[in-house]
Amino acid sequence: MGNENLKEITTGFKGNGRYALGFDENSYLIETSWKDAGYRDIYLVDLETGKRELLLKNHDGPVSLSTTQKYLAWYNKTDSLWYTMDLKQRKPVKHSAGKGVVFYEQEHDVPSVPGPVGYAGWTQSDRRFVVYDRFDLWGLDPSGKENPVNFTSGEGRKTNTKFRVVSLNPDVPFIGQEDGFLLSSFNETIKEAGFYKTGNGNTQPVLLEKGPFKFTNPVKARKSGQLIWTKGNFRLFPDLWTSSLDFTVQKKLSDANPQQKDYLWGNVELVKWLMPDGKEAEGLLYKPANFDSTMKYPMLVYFYEKYSDQLHQHYVPKPSRSIISPTYCSSNGYLVFIPDISYRDGYPGQSAMDAVVSGTRAMASLGFVDTTRMGIQGQSWGGYQTAWMVTRTNIFKAAMAGAPVSNMTSAYGGIRWESGMVRQFQYEEGQSRIGATLWERPDLYIENSPLFRADKIETPLLIMSNDGDGAVPWYQGIEMFTALRRLSKPVWLLNYNGDEHNLARRANMKDLDIRMMQFFDHYLKGAPAPEWMIKGIPAVEKGKKTGYGVLE
Repeated sequence: MGNENLKEITTGFKGNGRYALGFDENSYLIETSWKDAGYRDIYLVDLETGKRELLLKNHDGPVSLSTTQKYLAWYNKTDSLWYTMDLKQRKPVKHSAGKGVVFYEQEHDVPSVPGPVGYAGWTQSDRRFVVYDRFDLWGLDPSGKENPVNFTSGEGRKTNTKFRVVSLNPDVPFIGQEDGFLLSSFNETIKEAGFYKTGNGNTQPVLLEKGPFKFTNPVKARKSGQLIWTKGNFRLFPDLWTSSLDFTVQKKLSDANPQQKDYLWGNVELVKWLMPDGKEAEGLLYKPANFDSTMKYPMLVYFYEKYSDQLHQHYVPKPSRSIISPTYCSSNGYLVFIPDISYRDGYPGQSAMDAVVSGTRAMASLGFVDTTRMGIQGQSWGGYQTAWMVTRTNIFKAAMAGAPVSNMTSAYGGIRWESGMVRQFQYEEGQSRIGATLWERPDLYIENSPLFRADKIETPLLIMSNDGDGAVPWYQGIEMFTALRRLSKPVWLLNYNGDEHNLARRANMKDLDIRMMQFFDHYLKGAPAPEWMIKGIPAVEKGKKTGYGVLE
């Protein structure tokens, strides 16, 4: 059905229809190097005749062919609205849900046009196309004859709760049942999750199950009304549970980690503080097992944009691909603090510092943090921000930066080797948040590059940059390492040959965990420095000698 231009064909539910959608991106491939967008021309493909008909040109956003194949739905970034169209009449219908309701992602914080929150799908017989605002569900009449219906009666926005449709039957092309929808829920204020039932109209959602847990979406038995799902939190392993469709008569099915009771296990709590601009920020604070508020503890700070919604995430102790383990660290006498970061376009480094440093100081003010023994760790985007912050502050006694960009002026024109994408889009409109080209704002590229202030670093820095990294060119780590070596600063470089951005080989993961914690234990707990920190590992001995031991 495809050709050289139409390389992607989506047939819809199981391909059991006359039409499919075809996507042609060829005219827009060059500009994807600097646009954080996926422009495509959308075609209707007749699976019987092979005829291809252009429906949407230069479109960036989701599209959906209805289950009866009578309608097309799409999101338009220009006006942030959903549209539907009868494929026979070809007359677009614009859908707005009224004052105060927006369909775009309100938490979008990069210098590009936000996309939609998302959509759930089509109800039976295509009566409604169901989309989301930040919190609630909206049913759009694809014909445009009826007004949008708020399936959750605005309860999501009233209670700061996100509702999302849970699809229970993969064998049907539509969503929901005759009596309504099963919904997952997440309260953004208290971070509790759960499940609700709502009808096919403007009805109040009915609570079925909720609590301070993280749930997986339930799976329904094919021939009965039984569900299977998991629930867990930081201290509770996510075991399997079963219940009826209304979550009554619940039964725990597994006890997968009984050995956990034999180990020290920390706790986690949601913390809040005021930022330099007066706004409130959130984060997570993991406390050691047998925590005593009258004692002083070393603290490790980790971050990656926003983490507070993961309050109830369970972390099984295992080798890490790139970051510290809250479970391991809190079981071994460390506080672990993970602050959320809010960004300002053009100033990603300063944005991170405002959140991380103010949050760290807020935790220190609680009285149980040893401010002479605080460390910081980040990976990738977090690794970059770690490297940037130690050029501006000395409050951390040790820092580990995994896969950091150190020089935005050279990284801007680099390539993400795994995808082949030029990295320009990331700086102009993506995560790096500069919001301009290198030639328009060279000052911002330099200001946000740790390399240009490497001479200001006093914090011992451990860097991981792998030559098999497909996201961040590993020469970025080399630039930082060689600069600090030239400046006679305390710096170490780990390179796991052929391994990825986040380590894939288990032996390398175990090695990183050992070296990272030896590094922090030395600077934050006073443990003796291992041989590799003092002498390094010569290239000819790499893979033969670990250097874990302490020199006599």
